[in-house]
Order: sequence, then structure tokens, then C-alpha cells
Amino acid sequence: MKRLLASAALLLALASSPVRAADGLTVLLDWFVNPDHAPLVVARDKGMFAAEGLAVELIAPADPSAPPRLVAAGQADVAVSYEPQLLLAVKEGLPILRFATLVETPLNTVMALDGGPVRTLADLKGRKVGYSVAGFEDAVLGSMLESVGLKLTDITLINVNFALTAALVSGEVDAVVGGFRNFEATELDLAGRKARTFYPEENGVPAYDELIYVAARAKIADPRLPRFVRAVETATAWMINHPDEAWEIVRKSDAKLDDELNRRAFFDTLPRFAKRPGALDVGRAERLAAFLAARGLIETAPPVADYAVATR
Repeated sequence: MKRLLASAALLLALASSPVRAADGLTVLLDWFVNPDHAPLVVARDKGMFAAEGLAVELIAPADPSAPPRLVAAGQADVAVSYEPQLLLAVKEGLPILRFATLVETPLNTVMALDGGPVRTLADLKGRKVGYSVAGFEDAVLGSMLESVGLKLTDITLINVNFALTAALVSGEVDAVVGGFRNFEATELDLAGRKARTFYPEENGVPAYDELIYVAARAKIADPRLPRFVRAVETATAWMINHPDEAWEIVRKSDAKLDDELNRRAFFDTLPRFAKRPGALDVGRAERLAAFLAARGLIETAPPVADYAVATR
């Protein structure tokens, strides 16, 4: 009887004690929510974040270039960014560090229309190439052209803003740089055109992580970050094991995602998500930094510890 009374008292005490609230964490995305962010959406909506005691808010930015600066200023906890842009930001003195990876392969491409005059990279000589953002895209295109004996001066660059596929289909340009292999190629296919795609990592550009997570240097020891990474890793493994169910979660998370373009983009991106998001390949990071230095985008390749850490 005494044991029963003691057990009842313990249960009553547990029931009356307040449940600890989940720790909030704000994540600024690089763009509006899309299939590139699927591990975050699944971790949020299937409860992986909650299992780690986190209440994660995903925020689409008004200005896609702002998230790293806002994180550095302490106005958010985590930002989704791009590995090449991280090095450029650190060069400018922004106190941020990469602590995990979202998409572990390049998505960027050089793209032309299948059946058109550009059948190889060498066919770009004397032709017009559209781009959206100067800097890294110029470096990528320049290196790819050099792999076939050409230079940037052998082509005409045209800023088409973000209307890459429209400029290609209309004939305004003969090719574009910066089109993502998991989106623009599908956009063309759905419009009844086929893309001829040239991949940077196969033509003179070192492989790199397309999308990464960054945090302020001053907050890199925040105990919420390892929990965040564990939840994302769990979500990614579950997505790979249950792709159709994962797509249903992503599709239902936002009405704007429920179409054929985003469905195909999700399945095209699925194998590219980082399986070990907290891991850091130092040699690979060094090769990208050396590439950016060789292309004149940064003065020298900094030590990896200046811009990236692993998360365990």
C-alpha cells in the first residue's frame, strides 16, 4: 500500500509540474520555400525538431542576399546560404561560420536548348550567354570555357536577371549559366523543350556544397545547433527511405508547392541532400577556396577553420 501511495504521489507531482517548452530557433531560408528545403519541412512537420526539443520557424527572406547578414547581426539563429557566397562574405569580414550542409552537390549548370547550335561547350564561341548574378557564375563559366580552350572574351554575357529559361526559349541568348539542374531543366521540359546541360564539376570546377547552414561565429557553440543538425539528419534519412510519403508532407506544407514542377524537383533533389549534414570535408573546402582565389574572387584561400566547422 505504501508503494502504491508513493507511486500515486509521484505521478501526481509529474502531472502537476510544468512541461518544459521547446527551445525556439529561427531559420532564414535563401529563397521562398521550395523542394531544396525538404529536410527542414519534413523535420518540422513530422516532428523531428520537436523530438530534439526545438520549435523551428522557417522564414522566407524579403531579400535573398540578407540572411547571412541578419544572422551575423543576431537577428536570426540560422541561415541557409551557398558555400561559394560564404567565402565571399567572410572575405568582407562577416562573422559567420558554416556548421552543416543541406545540399551536398552543385546544382548550378550551363544550359542550352537541345537541338540548337550549342552541342558542346566549344560551340559557345561567339554566342550570347545569359546570367543572373555576376561573380561566382562568371568564375564558373570562365573555368568551364577554359576547359575547352575558350575565354570569357570569346562570348557575350547578357544579364537576364532571373529569367533564365524565358531568355533561352525566346532566343535572347544561346545559353545560360546559373540554371539549376533540378529546376530550370524541368521548367524547359514542361514547356515542351529539352535542355542540354553542362555540369561545372565535370568541366574544370571543383565540386562543392550548393546549400549550407550558417550561424554567427559568436553563437557557434549554441547547444541548439547540434540538436538542429541531428533532426535534419534524421529527416533526410527518413525521406530517402520513404520518398513518396516525404513528398506528400512537402506538398501539403504549402499550396504553391503542389504542382508538377515542384514534384519533379523534389525527386531530382532527393539524392543530393547531405546524408551527414554535420560532417566537414576539409580537403573539398580547401579546393573550392583555392578555386575562388585562382579566379580572383578572394585574395587568398583562408584556413578552413576561418569559415567552416563540423557539428557532432
